[in-house]
Amino acid sequence: MAISDAHYSAAAVTDRGRKRPANEDAFGYSVEHGVYIVCDGMGGAAAGEVASALAVDEVMRVLTGRDEAHTLLDEAENAIATANAAIYQRAQHNRNLSGMGTTLVGLLTEDHHGYMVNVGDSRGYRLRNSRLEQITIDHSLVEEQVRMGRMDRLEAERSPFKNVITRALGTQSSVTPDIFELATEPGDLYLLCSDGLTRELSDAQLETLMKHDPPLPEMCAHLIEAANGAGGHDNITCLLVRVEA
Repeated sequence: MAISDAHYSAAAVTDRGRKRPANEDAFGYSVEHGVYIVCDGMGGAAAGEVASALAVDEVMRVLTGRDEAHTLLDEAENAIATANAAIYQRAQHNRNLSGMGTTLVGLLTEDHHGYMVNVGDSRGYRLRNSRLEQITIDHSLVEEQVRMGRMDRLEAERSPFKNVITRALGTQSSVTPDIFELATEPGDLYLLCSDGLTRELSDAQLETLMKHDPPLPEMCAHLIEAANGAGGHDNITCLLVRVEA
């Protein structure tokens, strides 16, 4: 078990929102092991809840019990593959869960070094020196169109296809996550969130709320409240991680 010499703190809140009958988001974290995960499930009936919970459970299990002989990057890739296989196989054996999947965004830290990982359109941000930066890149149809120059940001926001994701855990037998290497610094504040937060609040609004710097549980509550106040059309989850020293 690798325990970080750097000091981190974390808090998380998930909320059903104002429109959805159930919450298909899930999160998990261990400050001791430097593992922080947010998932947003999808699928008919309760399948989304199953997929997101299974992903969190599997990733947390692999990474909190990881072998020091393996690098954090290797174990991150192993955790994603293990979670993907678990969801895919569960769906193959239960027709009620057919087609289920989940997005995933995670922060993995070891001392002042880490990785941000994502599959789908749940996002990871970093607030450093009062400036908010999106680290992850959405795996979505409109984001791909924007990157290819076929659509601008305003068109993407208005597109009826903005909820269509192009990559998810569990929908195929294998999946490739994006992995971003990070050097963390004292004072950094990381936000992992489902799209229920980012579809309601712009990056500028997120930056303003996060710069106020209340205790992390209070900041989580403020973010959830603001997203619900803007409509709360989807489940909302935010997980905040601060580098203390």
